[in-house]
Amino acid sequence: MGENQYRTQTKLPNPDPLNSISMTNEFDPAAMISRFQERAKAVQNRGIPPVEGPERRAFVERAKVDYMDYAMLGDASAELKDGVLTLTIDLRGDKS
Repeated sequence: MGENQYRTQTKLPNPDPLNSISMTNEFDPAAMISRFQERAKAVQNRGIPPVEGPERRAFVERAKVDYMDYAMLGDASAELKDGVLTLTIDLRGDKS
């Protein structure tokens, strides 16, 4: 069997899970928020690889952006209503 034949006969998972009809039945917004909190902690705790110069600066800057993105999503409140996920993130900085 040639390589192309194998590829056409192999059933791959849905590459776009957001198009899954049952997505809203299985999706847990709170679990998603928790995963983003874990990712933020992981970025904060990961070491810097042994690189120097511009590559090091790029790595550090990327880590800052990754942390900011994950932390913001980790602080979000989520609502799933009629198949629409709404994330609310308070960027005002005033938590009173």
